[in-house]
Amino acid sequence: MKLLLLLLTVTLLLAQVTPVTKCWGKSGRCRTTCKKSEVYYILCKTEAKCCVDPKYVPVKSKLTDTNTSLESTSAV
Repeated sequence: MKLLLLLLTVTLLLAQVTPVTKCWGKSGRCRTTCKKSEVYYILCKTEAKCCVDPKYVPVKSKLTDTNTSLESTSAV
């Protein structure tokens, strides 16, 4: 019984010591180093990296396709 009480105490203390800061709309976590399966896109308020799964990072659109379609319609 004392072992169970000790385990519960240690678990509760560790939960209080390591708060998790969310970022990127709750899809990322602020860390000093990202995991291998994560990328960082922005910085957190604490100057840590906002580590996000790559599927949540926006992809830049190709402006060249938009420009060629606008040029072809304005030439008519």
